Amino acid sequence: WNAVDLSQPPLEEGIHFVVPFQDEVIDIEVRTLKYASEARSASRDLQTVETTVTVNYHPDKEQVHRLYKNLGLDYENRVIQPAIEETVKQVTANYNAEELITKRPLVKQDIEFSIRERLNQFNVVTEVISITDFEFSALFASAIESKVEAEQNALRAENDLKRIEVEARQAEANAIGLANANIAEAKGEAEAIAIINRALAENPNYLEWLKTQAWDGKLPLVVGEGGTPFISIPVNP
Repeated sequence: WNAVDLSQPPLEEGIHFVVPFQDEVIDIEVRTLKYASEARSASRDLQTVETTVTVNYHPDKEQVHRLYKNLGLDYENRVIQPAIEETVKQVTANYNAEELITKRPLVKQDIEFSIRERLNQFNVVTEVISITDFEFSALFASAIESKVEAEQNALRAENDLKRIEVEARQAEANAIGLANANIAEAKGEAEAIAIINRALAENPNYLEWLKTQAWDGKLPLVVGEGGTPFISIPVNP
């Protein structure tokens, strides 16, 4: 493949004239291809990490002759696989094991950027890069699970405490409001009684006026002997 003429652009799909015994046509797939590779590395705190990286890519259509001249057809094993392995090792070494979980979007972004940069140098265009969840040793995974559970329990207890405090403040506010209402009602009744007492002191007939206000308009009826009815009419002395 070292004899590839880089001065001529790659041939498009279709029928082309070539010189027999002088020119050779090499078919190279430029549609979307997929390559998956398992990667094993170590975190910053020396925890073993395993993951699988899948790259959807295609050779640069305009530069595919350069790709073939430099790498041949085995460019997946010569370029893509090493790019994945080296990138995963380099990136995961910048994070401790817990951060690989809590900061997974950032870790994924770093891995994607590095792989794109590496493959772009060889005229390989990346489309989508997928990274499976990071897997750790069973012992470490159990420790992480216990820690997460403890944090969730602590958060739940904190939320319960806040809820109790809010309910207590609401109950206190309701009690104060009810007490203030009772005080206001008692003050109103006391003031009304004081007004009536002052009116009685100033005008003794005020009591009779109150009686007339309370009268329902019906005269008392008394039945005497023989069934004769009598009407009781109050008379002022």
